[in-house]
Amino acid sequence: MRTRTKARQRAVESLFEAEQRSVKSSEIFERNPDVNDYAIELAYLVETNIDRIDEVISTYSQDWPLERMPAVDRAIVRVAIAELLLMPEIDSGVAVSEAVEIAATLSTPESGKFINGLLGQIATIRGSLTAL
Repeated sequence: MRTRTKARQRAVESLFEAEQRSVKSSEIFERNPDVNDYAIELAYLVETNIDRIDEVISTYSQDWPLERMPAVDRAIVRVAIAELLLMPEIDSGVAVSEAVEIAATLSTPESGKFINGLLGQIATIRGSLTAL
């Protein structure tokens, strides 16, 4: 697995665990000092921009409300949207395909299809969405 792929997956896992335990991802990372800096950066971006990220998800995921999404899918989508909207140097296709790959590992095949459709839609209008 590539370094950035591992970092994305670790960010997703930490956000998922933090949400389940009602803590910040930094608390999760403290227990594992060998975490890649990119994973920490992604989790921090999600947590500090959660309201805007969730607004984007709610706007473009009309058929599946945020609160009904499985928590792991929510974490995957949040990380990818953070990359799409806050990290212009990250290629849209990479952010989307990595999210789908992580969904294949951590979630279900149906989740991968949903995530691909949602993020694909957001990626096509990435430039028109205001920075968070």
